[in-house]
Amino acid sequence: MQRVTPPLSGERFTVVYRFSGNREEAQAKAWDACIEQTVEFPFDLLPEGDIPEKIIGQIESMNPANEDQSSFIARISFAVENAGHDLVQLLNVIFGNTSIKPGVRVEEFDLPDSMINRFRGPRFGREGLRTLLSAPERPLLCTALKPMGLSVQDLADQAYQFALGGIDIIKDDHGLADQVFSPFEERVQRCADAVARANQQTGYHSFYMPSLGLRADQLLEKAHFAKQNGAGGLLVPPGLVGFDSMRMLADDDGLNLPVMLHPAFVGSYVTAPANGFSHYALFGQVARLAGADATIYPNWGGRFSFSKQECISIVAGSQDLMGHLKTIFPTPGGGMTFDRLPEMLEVYGKNVIFLMGGGLHRIANTLVESSRTIREMVENIR
Repeated sequence: MQRVTPPLSGERFTVVYRFSGNREEAQAKAWDACIEQTVEFPFDLLPEGDIPEKIIGQIESMNPANEDQSSFIARISFAVENAGHDLVQLLNVIFGNTSIKPGVRVEEFDLPDSMINRFRGPRFGREGLRTLLSAPERPLLCTALKPMGLSVQDLADQAYQFALGGIDIIKDDHGLADQVFSPFEERVQRCADAVARANQQTGYHSFYMPSLGLRADQLLEKAHFAKQNGAGGLLVPPGLVGFDSMRMLADDDGLNLPVMLHPAFVGSYVTAPANGFSHYALFGQVARLAGADATIYPNWGGRFSFSKQECISIVAGSQDLMGHLKTIFPTPGGGMTFDRLPEMLEVYGKNVIFLMGGGLHRIANTLVESSRTIREMVENIR
């Protein structure tokens, strides 16, 4: 085989994996990842030079993850050139073919500035969203228009009441797409108008955020339609439409809208402790690389299985230093109730968006009263 030397800088990025098994088994899995995530080719057939010495992954360290040594944490480095210049190939190198194999989990990754600088990341981040909503300190509030099956007028009426009561972000439920009972264009126009009318009455800065769980060939067109018709942000489920599609929308200067990540379809990425991604890496690091300004996930103690510690790790991923990338809002939801807000405040502090859907319908007799109750509560936090 002819040896071709590619131009390599020598700079590398690191992925931290958890490999299940004893040391020998974990070592074998780590070495397999070094090959599988790069050349996917028999090592003994590789030409001498840069490919075996630099292109394939390199195991930098391997340490027990627990006392019984049933799994190990390995740091594997890769040449920055392997990741190309885009998010798609970076994710492929981090966890492409290896994601198909059992007993491998991505815990976190560490990118040099030369790589992070290729990504715009969150356009607004925490401070930008606070500025848009004129909420410099308090926790932000979000709710979802639901249930699926309501008419557009009913959804718009909900949006109006939520905004009148002071909910900051009124988003589509992720199940609302472009259905016969709720056509996308009509829903966007009426809901955005309803929120704008409420703002005129209250002086608040609430905005409506439609869901873009749509076909790939519709995303940009529908997003720009939403912007032109008064939407204040975009709800994007990257598990359905793709993380790079979310990045594309976040980077679009013609849109210039905040983006909120919805976790639909990515649950299996994080719910198996020995496989997939850590909550920190997926809802924190990957979300920021892909341009999310807020990251929705199930709060602990609700109707989903996330633990308190996993939720805390998402907060860390949303704010730990990643070069120039802005910090983003953790947005816990999934069965949140009013009585749990004090408990959640102790954990999340003020840098959080409280997402309450069905629970908001139970607080008081009307949606306006329920919304005002929770708004007054967060405004009185000291």
